[in-house]
Amino acid sequence: MSQHQPVNLQFDDSHDGLFSSGEEMELNFGPQHPATHGVLRLKLRVNGERIIDAYPIIGYLHRGTEKLFELHPFFQNVPHTDRMDYVAAATNNLAYVGAVEKLVGLVVPPRARYMRTILCELQRISSHLLWLATHAIDIGAMTPFFYMFRERELILDLFEQYCGARLTLNCMRPGGMPHDLPVGWTDKCRELVEMFPAKFDEYEGLLTNNRIWKLRTVGIGVLPPEVAIDYGVTGPMLRGSGIAWDLRKAMPYEAYGEVEFDVPVGKNCDTYDRYLVRMEEMRQANRIIAQCLDKLPAGPIMAKRPRVMKAAKDAEVYYGIESPKGEIGFYIVGDGTPNPYRCHVRAPSFINLQSLPELVKGTLMADLVAIIGTTDIVLGEVDR
Repeated sequence: MSQHQPVNLQFDDSHDGLFSSGEEMELNFGPQHPATHGVLRLKLRVNGERIIDAYPIIGYLHRGTEKLFELHPFFQNVPHTDRMDYVAAATNNLAYVGAVEKLVGLVVPPRARYMRTILCELQRISSHLLWLATHAIDIGAMTPFFYMFRERELILDLFEQYCGARLTLNCMRPGGMPHDLPVGWTDKCRELVEMFPAKFDEYEGLLTNNRIWKLRTVGIGVLPPEVAIDYGVTGPMLRGSGIAWDLRKAMPYEAYGEVEFDVPVGKNCDTYDRYLVRMEEMRQANRIIAQCLDKLPAGPIMAKRPRVMKAAKDAEVYYGIESPKGEIGFYIVGDGTPNPYRCHVRAPSFINLQSLPELVKGTLMADLVAIIGTTDIVLGEVDR
């Protein structure tokens, strides 16, 4: 990513009295606050306007999703994955069905692999557009919100044409895909891919060199690479800290080993770098979709599979993929029945949220919403 000059937002002791009172107090931020992006509650310890510590309190959206996986056969659990990161359902679907396929030994046909890759990259763009729209409006930039929802609607139209749903897609099955692509779908997708680069330029024209945007993001929420690794942070937050780790490159799955794309990384580890990383990720996702459309093979979309799918007794697998928010993985244990004996989800929002206290210590209250926004958490995935 391009180098940028940090904006000095640290005040010397002679000015710190403007933001400190000498007396600490505790504040609740959320859960009924629009900037918490769900039902996150933060217990803050503050001295005047300066945050000394933060303690995330979760559980307001807990639905026992991991227990629900044990109550249904492997086939019937895909809809549960939609409702974790409910703005990135396709990647959740893929992580789960990939784990089941690894557990029972299914081989997915080439056409289904390419279809999955296209849907997941469309989902990545859609998720990043929603993130940037809400992140910008939290900080005070209203115009990008309308621009980005405009393009996101076009992606949701493609999802609806494929599977009938716009948000909770349920668009994959263990072994392949439930339906082939509708007539004319690839043409509409290609039109969208050709249109997107100009739109990305438009977004960057609004924000990237905007003086107010940089004042609110440069030097804010610095996450050094060693701290990011210690907390297990993944996805754009890790790459924003300068570490080029992306499961699509490191451990290619589906069609990612057959297409070319770059992994953007940051240099200054701050909120602005994470913005730049996500912007470039949308461009690279668009590039991947274009290649998949060009290479999309003909053929079946479902593997040969038994009518009743059972895992071997004591079989266990872990399978992870690169979701828009980081590594999402499923650990599944079989017991010889059609149901999972145990299913645990490695949810990126949950892991990334752990770094929030590190990001906010010493910052001002005014920067809190920018730092929450830069983590791009979804509480359905945090609470599960």
